[in-house]
Amino acid sequence: MTAGTGPMTAILLIRHGQTVWNKDALFRGRADIPLDETGLRQAQALATALQHEDIARVISSPLSRALQTATAIADAHSLTVATDEAFIDLDFGDWQGLQAAEVQKRYPEPYALWRSRPRDIHFPRGECLDEVADRSFTALTRLVASHAGETVALVAHRVINKVLICRILGLDTNHFWQIKQDTVCLNRLSFNGALWVLDSLNDTSHISHLAEAMTDF
Repeated sequence: MTAGTGPMTAILLIRHGQTVWNKDALFRGRADIPLDETGLRQAQALATALQHEDIARVISSPLSRALQTATAIADAHSLTVATDEAFIDLDFGDWQGLQAAEVQKRYPEPYALWRSRPRDIHFPRGECLDEVADRSFTALTRLVASHAGETVALVAHRVINKVLICRILGLDTNHFWQIKQDTVCLNRLSFNGALWVLDSLNDTSHISHLAEAMTDF
């Protein structure tokens, strides 16, 4: 194992709470869809669970579903949220706003590729997973460099979280479907200056008391 070269930095990597588009299985992408009532309850439950953590900073995607989730966490720590465009959701291009079943019907071959080899698809008039991984991991690297030894809460999206986890584990983005990210899940990452560690994955224990189901869509 590579020896550490600096203080341990903790990243609380969080997916936003539920939106209507999550519930209805629509591709969200850059559409600015806010949390629904369930999502607001989920965000508050997570904020309560994290209220005693020593969080130094809260970073969010600029999209409202992430920003609302991040704001609940920040408010519990008397912090403000800083947004970073690098953590904005994948641009699904022509698929944005469509249900998964409709995409499968309109774009059968690209959809089959998305489900089997997600790294190989470039969404029509959108992005590809490796582009998202590059921009978000570059930003994550800057973040840990500027907050060495601290704990940072980072609220983003299913795609962002999955590609970041792939990157820190040394996996290519074809492993996308092997990583689950339910709504308002918590992942714990740590970095010692040389080595990334995935300490926990897709933790939803903070919303176990809520009746609503989580979803990895």
